[in-house]
Amino acid sequence: MNKLFFHTSLKVVNRITSIILLLSSIHAYAQDQTKQTLLPTTPSTFNQLASTIANNSNMINRNCSQIVTASGKYGNTRHPNWGVFNSHSGFGPVGNYSWFAFGKYAPYAQARWVEDWSGLCNDPHKNDDWFNRLKYIPLNSSGDIWLSLNGNERLRYVFDSKPNMGFNVKTNANRLLVRSVYGADFHVGSHVRAYAELINGIAGGSNTFGYQTGFQRKRLDMQQGFLEIKGDLLGAKMGAIGGRQYFVDTPLSMTSARELTNIRYSWDGFRGYAFWKKFRIDIFNFWQTNFSKDHVFGAGPSYNARMFGGLASYALPNFKVQNINSQFFLDIFYIGYLYNSAAAALPTPVAGKYIKGSTRRDNIGGEFSGNLGNLKVDLTGIYQGGVFRPADPNTKNRPVRAFAFNAIFAYNFKNLPGNLSLGLQSDYFSGGNYKKDHGAVRNYAVPYFTTANYQDMTLYLATSNTVSTGPLITYNPTKKSLVKLHAPVIWRANTNDTIYGVGFNYPLRDNFSGGFVGAIPQLTLAYAIAHHLILTGDFAGVLASRSIKKAGGANSAFLMETLDFRF
Repeated sequence: MNKLFFHTSLKVVNRITSIILLLSSIHAYAQDQTKQTLLPTTPSTFNQLASTIANNSNMINRNCSQIVTASGKYGNTRHPNWGVFNSHSGFGPVGNYSWFAFGKYAPYAQARWVEDWSGLCNDPHKNDDWFNRLKYIPLNSSGDIWLSLNGNERLRYVFDSKPNMGFNVKTNANRLLVRSVYGADFHVGSHVRAYAELINGIAGGSNTFGYQTGFQRKRLDMQQGFLEIKGDLLGAKMGAIGGRQYFVDTPLSMTSARELTNIRYSWDGFRGYAFWKKFRIDIFNFWQTNFSKDHVFGAGPSYNARMFGGLASYALPNFKVQNINSQFFLDIFYIGYLYNSAAAALPTPVAGKYIKGSTRRDNIGGEFSGNLGNLKVDLTGIYQGGVFRPADPNTKNRPVRAFAFNAIFAYNFKNLPGNLSLGLQSDYFSGGNYKKDHGAVRNYAVPYFTTANYQDMTLYLATSNTVSTGPLITYNPTKKSLVKLHAPVIWRANTNDTIYGVGFNYPLRDNFSGGFVGAIPQLTLAYAIAHHLILTGDFAGVLASRSIKKAGGANSAFLMETLDFRF
């Protein structure tokens, strides 16, 4: 019955899409034919035609008069108008996708549902891009009921030489990843919106690793699907979103949509938001979406991983430095984690053995970010409390007391061609002590992926128990190209704790001495081959320290080539 329903639904969707495309093509053909028609020379006929065109134009403008996006009625940044917070990186979904955020491609957001294409209602340049026909499809005469379609096809090749610093049993791994994501954004007036997004992930290669279902491979499933109710209340733009969705409204070092893999993170639950002129709040309560079931539309909430809390942001008064608009934002937040399984286990002095259990992590912190002229500043401090509950009922619970401090400074040379930005990123994530089985747990936990390329795009090293610093450079050699360089040097925060990877910890105990881990140079080159089509090359590696090599480790090399098409 489910298969029959699925195939029937798929046929219906395909039929509707075909009709929409056919109607769009007919409409475009009619427009082209209209342009080629000679205007009559009779004055009375000409005046009548001009009057008709003017009346139609006035009707269109009246229908679209209330439509204003973040950059005005016709902007290139197709985002809702959240005022000053559109430029504030603290609101995660607005942040542009890290490899698709330069030149004319900036409209595509990290979370596609956050895009607002209603400005195409009477945009005189809307026909410059054929795909605009799919971005704003009016379904009634006034244009306030409309549909927007989006899509992404991503082909990715990854090569790992001695992954995980040689501690992985695989070497010279070749991975080929294909991801398909398609979404539909349905608006009913200005207060109701429904969004649905489907994903399919395919993976292959040789000497592969990390291909478990829900991580790289996934049959067709719903990546996002929610209902949003919004409106103006108490002088604010308020809304509530219920259902499956991305959530990236956290500091860059805490969590992300997990863009490096085929299957992104999704969360099932609820969030509410409110934007005033200079103040905003956000509350949320989520269960992580479980994509591990290997069948079509098999995903559901995982009750073993939760994230909940709230945040508030205040826009400090703006000012000018050297005639450059400047402003800072102050954020405070509480973000709670509840999780178990291998991610929550604590290492012991014996490699391969762990103290199993579950943990609650209470992240209380603040972020100060903005710009002082051409200087960008982002400072974050987090105290992580909570409790660790061992699986052994005869073992006492242990409190959690961990810390994290992050700082990014970057200067933009706007007077130079290429929008060159030179910066420095420094991070501290506290470490614990694997020799202790009692007392406070002091290892700062990062159970969910940090933002892509925040510290290590290879995923060989997690941020736990690390001190790192290194240059951060971005440059646009041309309007169609982007260069990024990040080269952190890493030490252990506590030499009594091990080194952590993403979802595991290394078998380095007393056979590894000293605090120096190594360096991770990372270079990204992106080029816009054509409109909507980006080719990206990522090159990285771990230059392991002498101590790691003595303990059985090695240098690692990483290559990732990505061809990304999206509309």
